[in-house]
Amino acid sequence: MQTRGDREVSRCRLDLTDKLTGVKAQVRMLLKRNGVEKPEEVGKSWTLADRAWLQGLRLKAGAQVWLSSLLRQVDALEEEIAKLDRELVQLAEQERYRGAAQALCGMGGIGVLTAMVFLTEMGDLRRFRNRKQIGAYLGLLPFSHESGDGDDHKGHITREGPARVRKVLCQAVWARLRTDPKEGDAYRRVVRCNPKHKKIAVVACMRRLAILMWHRANDAQETQEGKSESSRSAAAAVTEMAG
Repeated sequence: MQTRGDREVSRCRLDLTDKLTGVKAQVRMLLKRNGVEKPEEVGKSWTLADRAWLQGLRLKAGAQVWLSSLLRQVDALEEEIAKLDRELVQLAEQERYRGAAQALCGMGGIGVLTAMVFLTEMGDLRRFRNRKQIGAYLGLLPFSHESGDGDDHKGHITREGPARVRKVLCQAVWARLRTDPKEGDAYRRVVRCNPKHKKIAVVACMRRLAILMWHRANDAQETQEGKSESSRSAAAAVTEMAG
């Protein structure tokens, strides 16, 4: 029941990100409909320079009202996201998550959001016995087409289980591909076999990362539980001696 409640925080945070992405897309579509092109000197989207340029635009009456509303929505959503980020940090610092969250955040490409989505959606990590169960639960294993005539083959991944975990795993993999040479090597090994299989390579990296996260988090939780048990035993011994 506690884990179910904790999930709501990370799910709300992901939902706000989707809403923000949607509103930003609406801004670009509005500008396109009105024939507005961004000057090259403004630079990348949603930087300070880009925001200042958007705030300074003067469109036709109705379009200007819509643009102003969308920009206010962006500000409001970003403020709410900042609040949810603080809530997630506080949740990660709770005893039931502290050790595992710290272990996951110590891995490249993984922040508090990814760690907490993984931990809250996966639940009790001890119920998984091996890497195959992790891949199956997350829907990262391919369908097996069994015809019985010797030409069985694998299909697309099942996509069963929590889609939110797959989403953050995909984001984490792309971040790791930019910064982790080992992750890049694993990705390129699959791509070299078939340049058309880039999506398959990403899924393979996602599955590999999920298994690694499971090991790290599970080990951290067991270590923390061991320390907690030792502390309780020591406290009980002191109490008994005092009595």
